[in-house]
Amino acid sequence: MATAKKSAATKPAAKKSAAKTAASSKSPAAKAAPAKKSSSAPVAKKAAGKTAAKAAKTASPRTPNAAFMKPLTPSDTLAAVVGNAPLPRTEVTKKVWDYIKKNKLQDEANKRNINADDKLKAVFGGKKQVSMFEMTKLISGHLK
Repeated sequence: MATAKKSAATKPAAKKSAAKTAASSKSPAAKAAPAKKSSSAPVAKKAAGKTAAKAAKTASPRTPNAAFMKPLTPSDTLAAVVGNAPLPRTEVTKKVWDYIKKNKLQDEANKRNINADDKLKAVFGGKKQVSMFEMTKLISGHLK
């Protein structure tokens, strides 16, 4: 039994010595870090070359997505807010936001919510208050 106690006593000592070696190995690891940076420099050059090539491809002028720019006819209830003329989806959203800001319909406590007046209540399906994300979903149902 005496030997079992000695082996148990040696185990914590081994942990202490392992902790000391780990602490002493931290300073050489810090010195090894700059060596890694120098070896990763060629990789960074390759990545920079890829981004330069990618930038050259995207340097051509962007064409707008045709689905966003397609004029859509608003329903009668939405036309009361934005007008009868066919408009792209982006312009409809801008005009609805202009209407909301002009009439101060944005909720004061939570700016993401819109308080509907009589015209917007018809567009929002009778809801008194909707979030701005739900608003775009509800408006898309009124575009043909």
